[in-house]
Amino acid sequence: MIKGIGVSAGIGIGKVLLVEEHSLEYTPKAVENAAEEIKRFNSAVDKFCENTEKQAEALKVSAGAKEAEIMLGHIGIVKDPFLLGEVEKLIQGGQCAEAAFESMCDMFIQIFSAADDDVTKQRAADVRDVKSGVVSILLGIEEVKISDAPPGTVLFAKELTPSMIAEIKKENIVGIVTETGSTTSHSAILARVLEIPAVMSAADVMTSAKNGDTVIADGGKGEVIISPDEAQLADYTAKRDKLLEERKALEKFRGQPTVSADGTTYELVCNIGKPDDAKKAMDFDGEGVGLFRTEFLFMDKTSMPDEDEQFEAYKKAALILKGKPLIIRTLDIGGDKDIPYLGMAKEENPFMGFRAIRYCLKNRDLFKTQLRAIIRASAFGKIWIMFPLITCVEEVREGKALVEEIKAELKAENIDFDENIKVGIMTETAAAGIIADLLAKESDFFSIGTNDLTGYTMAADRGNSEVSYLYSALQPSVLRMIKSIIESGRKNNIPVGMCGEAAADPMMIPLLISFGLTEFSVSAPSVLRVRKCISGWTKEKADEVAEKVMSLATQKEVYEYLKTVV
Repeated sequence: MIKGIGVSAGIGIGKVLLVEEHSLEYTPKAVENAAEEIKRFNSAVDKFCENTEKQAEALKVSAGAKEAEIMLGHIGIVKDPFLLGEVEKLIQGGQCAEAAFESMCDMFIQIFSAADDDVTKQRAADVRDVKSGVVSILLGIEEVKISDAPPGTVLFAKELTPSMIAEIKKENIVGIVTETGSTTSHSAILARVLEIPAVMSAADVMTSAKNGDTVIADGGKGEVIISPDEAQLADYTAKRDKLLEERKALEKFRGQPTVSADGTTYELVCNIGKPDDAKKAMDFDGEGVGLFRTEFLFMDKTSMPDEDEQFEAYKKAALILKGKPLIIRTLDIGGDKDIPYLGMAKEENPFMGFRAIRYCLKNRDLFKTQLRAIIRASAFGKIWIMFPLITCVEEVREGKALVEEIKAELKAENIDFDENIKVGIMTETAAAGIIADLLAKESDFFSIGTNDLTGYTMAADRGNSEVSYLYSALQPSVLRMIKSIIESGRKNNIPVGMCGEAAADPMMIPLLISFGLTEFSVSAPSVLRVRKCISGWTKEKADEVAEKVMSLATQKEVYEYLKTVV
């Protein structure tokens, strides 16, 4: 068995197809006619863009418009004026097109790869994909034809790029295994959207198998079994069939309200990162959006989006939702999310530094621009504003004062907006949990961000393998923090939601029902599964489970007990 990272749940059983990329080695040649070489280079770029547009159209059909944007982003990279200008300079200096383009791409790859956050590192993978595509065209090399893979294929590759995934015929590919990649890579995102089981960072798989080998890829556990024996094959086939049956059974919950077994109704909404994701939320039967991560509007650009550009993005999401709730989180940057053009200083401990609401309150022009755009968009739907990383009452009051200032300005300018727009906070720090009773008096709603709340409460970085064992929302301290936050919200008659990963965890759901959570905000593909899970619990039964859990002393005890009841 080979262990990797499970990035797309499910079990794929099929025959191995090794996706071996052609060598892009070449001998650089000095260029005598720079004008002709630049023309050759521009022709290759045009061809690359043409190919990529076709791939984007194919992805739009198989995965959706938002996923197609990943491919269109590759066109943005290759058409970058700075990149093209520098390549031309190198060609004019005597380098061949291949060497000039490769050296510029390698420079960007090195810069992006050195970043601390996964999103910026992903850009390095995208640039590598673009480099490979353009250099292949310049060398006259045909790209790997994944579209020809037969039914029942499990793809093995060193790195499966978005351009390769765009060639996939979903009905033919039952699994994906790669030697590199992570849960946040574009390839992993696309695999999840296509609902293809995928395991990444599985060491040496390309040399461990040959074409035609039978293989099992468990995208949930991150395990790969090459040439399984009969017992393993029978066991995993039964598991796969059960998963497929469960997925099919979930469809009966489509179009139904989210109701517990004793008739209590809950709000089941989605987390999104871009306006078009709102459509995906609706397609998966979400009841609105509980978290719009606006930083992605800023991260995909080379300069800050202006007020009108942001307004159109928020308005678009609101219109897609047709009156369903849209909670927009204000800019949450810093920590693992860097935006180079903002010139944020390097910090020793960025997760506890100048980030999120702290940065916005000190950069009022940027913050005011975003708030004006959000408040203007509130004329087109049910929009609420949410401030991230709150640690004290002063931050909430200062943010709300700016909202009131903007409302007065818009009124004076005769611009429509929702005068009763709600303003709430993310309770995702230990400080917010401890003073939740005070913050509830200042807020229209709470949303618990369990990812950061767990990390800050346990003082544990989930990306650090030495302390990741501490990182669990089932830790008694985290559960007490969550319970306290919900109780403070209920005592002050404000709704309390949860937008962290724990909101979709079957083990957490009975506890959240018992504590009194009113809203679950999850990834779009999790909606039906969470709705089904909620439907199986009564408050009485959930209270029994919660009472037992809150008496336990360790995370292991909590986990072992919940395994017996969920």
